[in-house]
Amino acid sequence: MLDESIRKYNNRLLTAVEVIEELIKLSKDLIQFDKEADDLNLNQYEYAFYTAVANNNSARELMKKDTLRELAVILVNHIRKNATLDWMIKESIRASLRVIVKRTLRKFGYPPDMEKLAIENVIAQAEMLAEYFNDQTRHT
Repeated sequence: MLDESIRKYNNRLLTAVEVIEELIKLSKDLIQFDKEADDLNLNQYEYAFYTAVANNNSARELMKKDTLRELAVILVNHIRKNATLDWMIKESIRASLRVIVKRTLRKFGYPPDMEKLAIENVIAQAEMLAEYFNDQTRHT
């Protein structure tokens, strides 16, 4: 969201005042996200995966919050166990992670109509976390 606001500002689609308004809205959204993560008793990584799988109306309607919460925790554990240092480069490892995610979603009864999108969201979330961890290790 922040990147999008900055891109719009750089392209002169937003004024400085509008960027400040966007930042205030983003701040409020982040506070709400933190509150929801606390309410669900999820850490920041688990909550990131929770949002990846709960970002689907039919999943939220079909599955209860507790089930989506448990699914997110298990996905984080599967990703941590199976993601090697070079997993983002090697397609065979990425494919293996996709299979693990797909099986986990099916095990939890995730709606098949949105399964492919959920898999892509989970893998994208894993990539973002991997980049974050790589940046952190470079700076320490």
